[in-house]
Amino acid sequence: MDTRVLKYFLTVANTNNITKAAKQLHITQPTLSRQIMELEKELDVALFDRTQRQLQLTKAGVLFQQRATTLLQLVDQTKDDLHQQEKELVGSVNLGCVVSLVSPFMMKMVNDFQKEYPGVRFNIFDGDGDALRRQIDEGRLDLACLIEPVEAAKYNYVVLPIKEQWGLLMRSDDSLAQRTAISKNDLYKLPLILPHRNIVRDEVSDILKLDQTKLNWMVTNNLPSNTIELIRSGNYYAIGIKGIQALSADPEIAFIPFTPKKETGHLLIWRKNNMLAPAAERFLQFVTERSN
Repeated sequence: MDTRVLKYFLTVANTNNITKAAKQLHITQPTLSRQIMELEKELDVALFDRTQRQLQLTKAGVLFQQRATTLLQLVDQTKDDLHQQEKELVGSVNLGCVVSLVSPFMMKMVNDFQKEYPGVRFNIFDGDGDALRRQIDEGRLDLACLIEPVEAAKYNYVVLPIKEQWGLLMRSDDSLAQRTAISKNDLYKLPLILPHRNIVRDEVSDILKLDQTKLNWMVTNNLPSNTIELIRSGNYYAIGIKGIQALSADPEIAFIPFTPKKETGHLLIWRKNNMLAPAAERFLQFVTERSN
């Protein structure tokens, strides 16, 4: 399958119009139509629904769009990696990172690494643990920095020297903001925002001996920006990490730790049985040396 045809397909998928796509690609409309039809014939599946006025992707087309995007990204990265020279490290690193207190640490690693290896570029992706693991599994990320717990049996990992404390986030003018700690009995009385990941909720519950069926949870969320907005309303309290409040630097938001104390580490993971490209391998070594 020609990568040129994949680019043709993605352009049509993005424009939903053969004429517009042909103009962007600087080819004729009949040529583009023929290439798309030959691609569908090769795959033995319809990629577009042609019954509407505009072309719309079929379910198979949506899946192929995701896979084609990943394939072209891998091709581009492979080209970069093949230009690796003995004296100068070049290439790109696809790095995922959760939004937590580990973010400043990892961004300092990127900054320090590029001072030493200016020929290496980084593609950085924010996300929660589930989204970043999925991208690792699909080969779209080389490395991902996650909050524990992580299904470590599936991945190689390095333990990072950054800990996160768990507690309750609320408005700073709330009466609970004057407390030194929050107990499980406090949580049963509040309208809560919970972490989206079940594995995280279960671990926090185990530490606090929480009965999750008694929690009045209103929202689950995976990234902190929307959580902050809901807390500002004064109608919600969020179970979360101290880094949410620290990174937002919002004086309206307070963080009160749990009792008993609950801390979480961070891991830098990559797929087992997967050979990293030279740039990613060197960055992993770089971070490992500074994490010991």
